[in-house]
Amino acid sequence: MGWKEEYKKWMANDALEGSLKEALHAEKDEKTLEDSFYRNMEFGTAGMRGVLGAGTNRMNIYTIRKASEGLARYVAENGEEAKKRGVVIAYDCRHMSPEFAYESARVLGHHGIKSYVFETLRPTPELSFAVRYLNTYSGIVITASHNPAEYNGYKVYGDDGGQMAPHAAGAVTRYIDAIDDIFSVQVADKEALIADGMLEVISEKVDTPYLEKVKTVVVNNDLVTNHGKDLKIVFTPLHGTGGMLGLKALESVGFTNVIQVEEQFVPDPNFSTVKSPNPENRAAFEVAIGYGEKYDADILVGTDPDADRLGVVVRTKSGQYDVLSGNQIGALILHYLLKQKKAQNELPQNAAVLKSIVTSDLGTVIANHFDVKMIEVLTGFKFIAEQIHQFETTGSNTFEFGFEESNGFMVKPFTRDKDAIQALLAICEVTLDSKQAGKTLAEDLEEIYEQFGYFKEDLVSLTMSGKDGSEQIENIMKSFRAALPEHMGGEAITKVEDYQLSERRDITAGTIETIDMSKSNVIKCFLADGSWFALRPSGTEPKIKFYFSIKGQTENEATEKLERVRDGLMKTVEK
Repeated sequence: MGWKEEYKKWMANDALEGSLKEALHAEKDEKTLEDSFYRNMEFGTAGMRGVLGAGTNRMNIYTIRKASEGLARYVAENGEEAKKRGVVIAYDCRHMSPEFAYESARVLGHHGIKSYVFETLRPTPELSFAVRYLNTYSGIVITASHNPAEYNGYKVYGDDGGQMAPHAAGAVTRYIDAIDDIFSVQVADKEALIADGMLEVISEKVDTPYLEKVKTVVVNNDLVTNHGKDLKIVFTPLHGTGGMLGLKALESVGFTNVIQVEEQFVPDPNFSTVKSPNPENRAAFEVAIGYGEKYDADILVGTDPDADRLGVVVRTKSGQYDVLSGNQIGALILHYLLKQKKAQNELPQNAAVLKSIVTSDLGTVIANHFDVKMIEVLTGFKFIAEQIHQFETTGSNTFEFGFEESNGFMVKPFTRDKDAIQALLAICEVTLDSKQAGKTLAEDLEEIYEQFGYFKEDLVSLTMSGKDGSEQIENIMKSFRAALPEHMGGEAITKVEDYQLSERRDITAGTIETIDMSKSNVIKCFLADGSWFALRPSGTEPKIKFYFSIKGQTENEATEKLERVRDGLMKTVEK
């Protein structure tokens, strides 16, 4: 069926929810209508994420019901015990998030599957914890993470608390794809489900044990208990879910000198004080920086709307405030954790750290220094969760830290997803340790570079929306694979890893190895000194991303090489 036929089908449906029908009547732009209907909303290993609105390629109660129907059939396939264990559901501050959460519960209830729904917005990592704590068979979180206000999303979790693994997500997808009529999905009555005990509304039942676990993130309890009040912290949840639990977590361990960015502590689906609620970007911290300057803060911290990512701004020696990258935050936390644990004789011989394939190798150098194994996984914390499960099953390694360049961190595995509440405590402890030594966190980072080498990272994202954008992104990847360059920015490419082909090619040695990972549309090219760049289409946004990790003997050398390689790649892509 073409998009116009699908559009007419929606328009002719008398049961179509009123506001969606009004929006369709009002929309006259054919390109927008085509994008709304040219395909079904894709459900992948990261669930679904898209623009709110009417249509098969939009987030609305019908696409939510369809996804939940697929999950319900998957749970039911696994028997009565799975149905009794049920599904726990959390949601963030975005438009339609509570409605989507309860629509999901109504679909599950129709299939006799119990659901737990948080009474108000909650962080994504708490949902991950809740799956494990309540022993549910699955979990759902309604969020679009740090995407703009017009987006929402739907993420599904397995019973280990990690985002659903590819094989399970594939099974759910097959059930979703088998639903021909999106309007045929049946739902139960919400109040009847509550009365029958099939839908349980929860709050402190999970909050309290989660916060108790978060306290265990602290490594040097004496330091934080005795001096935590001396650290001046500015904290913003960027209108999202991180405020309540983040503040409680900080205060519970001794970080009591916390200045709230008041106007951003108010949940707001429009994120009205920021252009984008992404704590990776300086623009998201403009209001917080004003607070930092006013109160002479030691550190500024911000969580994204669903509180799974943490952004950090540090005060430099000159008194200015600089935004750290996810790679830098990860390096600081990792170095501190391993240094402290080694000093306390608490670093096991089989210790391991996990990072994604597009995260800086500075972490690898730090781990090697402490004789700790670094294991790389595909992008997505579900792959870190899989490795932790393997550690626990085989006893092969002990998990110490997991992180991604996109500001995702996990210190303790009581959650199985990136956790900004954990990271909040961790980076504040690192900053306090620096302050006690008479340094800033920026100076601490400079010492890490001096010891381990200068690593310069960058990320270039090109947004290509709609059907045409998807085709452009696909063509960029195809063209690059078809004509791999031999040099970039004047530097020879010596090795290429293609994760879609599961192939590692050593150009210098003339050898080819198999990459033992799930397939992923990523190409990573290495230079002679181990520096690299990578191309990767986003799985959650209409973007293609270009990652760079360049090292040098000095900061200037690394910066100059980064500029050459980055400019060279972008010129290649634009041809």
